[in-house]
Amino acid sequence: MVGLEEDLLRVGAIKFGDFVLTSGKRSTYYVDIKEAATDPSLLKNIASEFSTMIRSKKIAGMELGAVPLVVATALQLSVPYIIVRKERSHGTMSLLVGKLEKGEEIDVIEDVVTTGNSVLKAVQTLRENGAIVKRAFCVVDREEGGSELLRENGIELKPIIKISQVRGFRR
Repeated sequence: MVGLEEDLLRVGAIKFGDFVLTSGKRSTYYVDIKEAATDPSLLKNIASEFSTMIRSKKIAGMELGAVPLVVATALQLSVPYIIVRKERSHGTMSLLVGKLEKGEEIDVIEDVVTTGNSVLKAVQTLRENGAIVKRAFCVVDREEGGSELLRENGIELKPIIKISQVRGFRR
């Protein structure tokens, strides 16, 4: 998406410093889409871009970072969605919030992909519950092996942008 990288820099969603990522890896930069998603205009732009990419009639995403992206995209497309919980902690003890029919094709949305493990965990949970998942979408691919891991597991990753496309970015 033309301009998204500038928008992410403008709202401070790409931060430079010393960070520990969800994967446990250390990094000199952090992509904070959760923070960016609190900006209504930026969230709308991200959802609009996902809306041109999604092919399934239902979408899903892992709590927490993907939730606003999934909701905004579902509203734009007028499709139902599923939230994948990280753990069974309360209520029904289900890992899925939303209705899933066996054999239903679902596209998965994620905020940022680094190693791909979070997306893979969401996909495995959906598949264990009867879903067919072939595609995952993310706002930013950090290009650190996630795409390859997902491909090895039958999932095509389609990012809106790759970190190497961000102006002035250097590893």
